[in-house]
Amino acid sequence: MGHNQFLKEVNHPLNNIMLVCPVRGVSTSFQLVDEQGHGAPYAGAFFEVVDMDGTTYKGALDTEGRGEVLNHCRGPVSLRFASEYAGGDDGYMKLQTRDFYPLKITDIQVRAEQTHFQNRDGRRTQSNPAAVSADEFYQVEVSELVCHICHLPPRSLSDFPSDLGIRRIMGKHCEWGVGLMFGKHTVLEVRPLRALRPVLSMDQEFCALNLYQLALMATLSYTPFGQEPPGHPVKAKSVNFPYVPTVGNWFGDALAKGQEIWRVDTKQQTEYFPFYEDVPYSQRWEIVPFDPELYEENDPALGEDQKNPARIHFLDDREYSDTTDTQAFMTHNADVMIIAIRGTSEKIPDLLRDVDALQVPFEEGHGKVHRGFYLAAKRALQFVEVYMDKFYQSQQLIICGHSLGGAVALLLAQMLRTGGYSGPLQLYTYGAPRVGDSTFLASAADLRHHRIVNNDDMVPNLPLPWMNTRYEVIATGAVLASINFPLGAMVMRTGLVNQDGEPYGHHGELQHFMPIQLSNQESSAILWRPGCTTITAQPACNYYLEKVDGLPQHRSVSLADHFMVSSYIPACWAMLRRHQQALANRTPAVTVRELEAVDTALASISQQLRERRSRLSRGDYYPRSREPSLTAIEKELERLQATRERLASLRRAPVSEADVYGSLAGQPQLAEALDRWQAHAASTQAAPLAMAPKEQDINVVTFDELFASLDDPLDLI
Repeated sequence: MGHNQFLKEVNHPLNNIMLVCPVRGVSTSFQLVDEQGHGAPYAGAFFEVVDMDGTTYKGALDTEGRGEVLNHCRGPVSLRFASEYAGGDDGYMKLQTRDFYPLKITDIQVRAEQTHFQNRDGRRTQSNPAAVSADEFYQVEVSELVCHICHLPPRSLSDFPSDLGIRRIMGKHCEWGVGLMFGKHTVLEVRPLRALRPVLSMDQEFCALNLYQLALMATLSYTPFGQEPPGHPVKAKSVNFPYVPTVGNWFGDALAKGQEIWRVDTKQQTEYFPFYEDVPYSQRWEIVPFDPELYEENDPALGEDQKNPARIHFLDDREYSDTTDTQAFMTHNADVMIIAIRGTSEKIPDLLRDVDALQVPFEEGHGKVHRGFYLAAKRALQFVEVYMDKFYQSQQLIICGHSLGGAVALLLAQMLRTGGYSGPLQLYTYGAPRVGDSTFLASAADLRHHRIVNNDDMVPNLPLPWMNTRYEVIATGAVLASINFPLGAMVMRTGLVNQDGEPYGHHGELQHFMPIQLSNQESSAILWRPGCTTITAQPACNYYLEKVDGLPQHRSVSLADHFMVSSYIPACWAMLRRHQQALANRTPAVTVRELEAVDTALASISQQLRERRSRLSRGDYYPRSREPSLTAIEKELERLQATRERLASLRRAPVSEADVYGSLAGQPQLAEALDRWQAHAASTQAAPLAMAPKEQDINVVTFDELFASLDDPLDLI
């Protein structure tokens, strides 16, 4: 009787087959191979085979990954692997023995993690060399071969799935494992347990790679977690993450299966792929497992105290009575913990938090900070401390956030430092507003913070340095205004203005994205660190720049300049591409044309300020009234000079590999990640702001060419 005919008759409701069979003497063989057809990765693996009457046979696979069971009960058998990993690798041992969510890692899992995909995108193979000698060929996953599977990735589609009919026939004897047809030789291609992980530099110095990668993570923080079933507590036996794009789908589904994903926003149309590296599954950025039978904290009987992936990795405090409308996500592996904090999204609640600019004491340290941001940071701190208490093992912290999320990220980073965290920490913020007064800024001076600002983004200029919003005073002024408008307006102004505190200021090292109009047909952009208010304070700089050739023309303010998908992500991608181009050509990050255009504009602005100073200095009327203006002009002239010197320094040395890729420079995984990223046409497409402008009327010479052209480059003669 053939295999298919046997299954057809067994599954027929009127079949006359008796499934309890006393006849023995049957032999069944099998082989485990990787996607290239090699069985060596599974050599020596201990297996169990259970036959139709429940008898268990144990053995070990040979050097080619083959195994055989002799003299078993006539009928299908179940193949499974129960041995826990005991190899002594420190990384796996920590995952197996940690206090929270210890993982049931098996020997077969670790073996599968050392194999690799035949297709780089993780697609299943269409054939396998080992299948030529097989009676049956299955494509299986580790989760089909072991008992505890909640920590393993979701299964992928296959053209050669294992036969579920055999499992039904065997009933309780095949509750887990793969069913095999008796008397046959079955080859099982085991899907590699590989995952994709975004690559990041571990160096605290700024680099273009982290600029781009963390812009994507900051944007992803705006998405929901996407856990199914939703709600709390979860009463199902398992959870999944089917919705794209969501945090859960990114790290608990797509990347866990080795599938590249690029969408970080539902409205995103342009593909911006992260840099990924292919890693063993256990080294991915983790989403914790969920199994109420295995983990007590997953028991739905705990009600609100139940833990599940959404509650562990995701903060959304809108369900609390004292909500601060804060949203964030965390994930980690053995080396790094990622914290991404959402910016302004819920229009009314977040807007109220943004304008709640009352300065309050920073209880965890020194100085005063923005009350709205501070309350949100306190809620985020609670979330982060609970997560770190469970999973922190000396990893580096990398924190990012956009807008409101950037402000909260800065406060959170300082809270962690003053609370005892002394490990390495990177902080990247995008379009973040001011957070604290000068005392707070001084106390956080040694916190490395890379602050990215788009040229036309107004939000980083808020709150205004002189603000100190007091709602009770504003409310009183509003009532008085209905009776006596001048008096009420004066009181309302008093409620906005900082009467007795220090002004708000910015923290961190500025990275300013600035487009440059070189001609009517040509534009470019640079990323640099201007130190003058004329450039960094919008729209004041546009007041001057609209009169100067070479720099951005004045245009109406648009909120699009503040958004991640339409503004910051394209800008960060463009600057990454500019740095890559400069690295390939061994040239500086800024061309001579760009430097001259910006420097000419700054010189013109300096001249305008000197003329303004001269006019204010003439005459004897009300000299004291002019002192603040004259002082401001003098300070701005000093800052302009420093900015021009800083601009000139960008031409002094070519871009290094570390400038682009940080600690990944020269590392083997960089080449693989770069090759994968460049395989997408969208990653390397031509765009004006992503390319260096052509130099005019001069010969462009690289440093290597200049060095080689010298008769005696080392001046030895």
